[in-house]
Amino acid sequence: MALYTSDYLKRTAQNKSFSERVELSAQKDRQHGSFDVFLCHSYLDKDEVEGLYIVLTRLGLKVYVDWIIDPHLDRNNVTKETAELVRQRLHSSKTLLLALSANANLSKWVPWELGYVDGHTQQCGLIPVSKDNANRASFTRTEYLLLYPYIEKPNDFNLFNDKLWTVESANSYIDFKDWLRGNKPKYASTRFF
Repeated sequence: MALYTSDYLKRTAQNKSFSERVELSAQKDRQHGSFDVFLCHSYLDKDEVEGLYIVLTRLGLKVYVDWIIDPHLDRNNVTKETAELVRQRLHSSKTLLLALSANANLSKWVPWELGYVDGHTQQCGLIPVSKDNANRASFTRTEYLLLYPYIEKPNDFNLFNDKLWTVESANSYIDFKDWLRGNKPKYASTRFF
């Protein structure tokens, strides 16, 4: 299993297909009811987040990213209306995934969004975004982030390369879509991916 790297996600964003470009651009004009994933992130990671958005939508997930779905929100002029719209988007999402990068701790919104969802549904997870080819063994969570499972992608040569995995520990994991349905990771003595 592997973590997403900054380079991989940037390449994914740069190499998106024409239809993905059109779809991405059209999101701001659509009516949106619900989302599978609220993608929490630092805006400093915009290129990587666009790559994550594409990866997740390719897997058939409906993903909320504020500057894609609601580009009218002004980061420099946060109002009560802004916070209310973000709350609505959080409520209409099955889960919150935090794009955990070096910049995530610089965002003022990240702890607010994570705490809000944790307090309401506890359906939060992390997507580690590394600057290099970090693997699971080199990934560490600190403080309150230890409360949340993280998402791994299969290696490209893996039979399960169309799945994401929600991992609580080395031997406790579940298919991401099963986790979205409310199932919890289970302990297994070996991993098959």
